[in-house]
Amino acid sequence: MKSLPQRNVRLQEGGLTVNQSMKISGKTIEEALDKAVQEWGTTIDRIEYQVLEEPRKGFLGIGARQAYVEVSVRVDPVEEAAAYLKDVVQAMNVEAEVEVKISRKLISMELEGNSLGLLIGKRGKTLDALQHLTNTVANKHANAKQHIVLDAENYRQNRKESLQRFAERMAGKARREAITIKLEPMDAAERKIVHQTLHRHPDIETTSTGKEPRRHVVITPAAKENPK
Repeated sequence: MKSLPQRNVRLQEGGLTVNQSMKISGKTIEEALDKAVQEWGTTIDRIEYQVLEEPRKGFLGIGARQAYVEVSVRVDPVEEAAAYLKDVVQAMNVEAEVEVKISRKLISMELEGNSLGLLIGKRGKTLDALQHLTNTVANKHANAKQHIVLDAENYRQNRKESLQRFAERMAGKARREAITIKLEPMDAAERKIVHQTLHRHPDIETTSTGKEPRRHVVITPAAKENPK
């Protein structure tokens, strides 16, 4: 399949995937491609095509033949996910814009607006659900696995800092009182923050126990070595 020169493709990693195709005709190949662009409301940089029949002028109009091409349009998985997210937010009657940031290591979407508590939910559960759905849509269209981090009102960073402070307090209590402390159930990302926060404390041990979604972190004072 012949590919047109690519221009202005926003997604640099992960790849684009073909998900639509059709056969179309025109007096010239260029005219057929212009029809495809208008039909799909896309841009020429996302069009790939294969010539099925070359156009022929004929003699005095006799024997003239149009060009026939099979055209495919490529979809940007991140843009598809962002569009889906906008639709979901609108359906929730929340006014918010979606800002997409793409770097080599991270794809992030930031929900921007006023009073976004409904999109965050208790302890970020709604935000996590929206993030899961957004990733599902992106991966439906991607050749390589996508991982999009969704945030609103800087919730992710604020929650991380809150968990770090909480972990330090519980570790201090476990150390002072020489007791084992079982924390409330957390998802894998939050448990990882706790483990990483307390990893630098040589007198504290952390483990995760239980089954999802009730899996939780246990903080235990490390056993002291007996002097020789």
